[in-house]
Amino acid sequence: MNQPKYKRVMLKLSGEALQGNLEYGISADVLSQFGQEIEDAIHLGVQIGIVIGGGNIYRGVSDSPDGIDKVTGDQMGMLATVINALALQNALENRGVYTRLLSAIKMEEIAEPFIRRRAIRHLEKGRVVIFGAGTGNPYFTTDTAAVLRAVEIEADVIIKGTRVDGVYDTDPEENPEAVMFEKLTYLDVLKRGLRVMDLTAITLCQENNLPIVVMNMNERGNLTKLLLGESLGTRVAHSA
Repeated sequence: MNQPKYKRVMLKLSGEALQGNLEYGISADVLSQFGQEIEDAIHLGVQIGIVIGGGNIYRGVSDSPDGIDKVTGDQMGMLATVINALALQNALENRGVYTRLLSAIKMEEIAEPFIRRRAIRHLEKGRVVIFGAGTGNPYFTTDTAAVLRAVEIEADVIIKGTRVDGVYDTDPEENPEAVMFEKLTYLDVLKRGLRVMDLTAITLCQENNLPIVVMNMNERGNLTKLLLGESLGTRVAHSA
């Protein structure tokens, strides 16, 4: 078997990805597919951390039309990420994959508190570590949480799993003529206003020289191919 290109990775999944074709909530089919992809990756010997969003249940950050303020909305969004994390944890453990759920908000009955050294130790023991509740603070997205945790656990790369093949100049789901980038610099992303991750997340990656790979998580086997060094999706780093 080929040796994986990365030793330790952070996988960022959106809550919307778990939604599948549903209007809201969690698709059992998508959950099963993601579980299979992650199980295959673990068998390569790669250490995997995961941050998952909560947009399929509740999205914070912006003012809500129902009158909920930003701070409260973000707190609700953080709790939504824990719901998704529990679902993914259960899907993985049903496959025999050892996992730990670490939360930025204390909720000892269902998740361990986030402690950096403990997270790294779990990874070293081959457990998938799922980081829930974002950063634990309002006004920060799960993109930023994923980058922050990736830096803290000294991940080699952050992999953003999406439902398209990479980063495009326009939305490929609306424009069939959209052009995909194979490589970008952090400055390219910032100058062009490309929707890779939010500004804070991109800046944090740039400051810590943490590369990002945006790839299609819905394509069977893509995660394994990427980990084994195959060129997939769009890579964002200091030099294109």
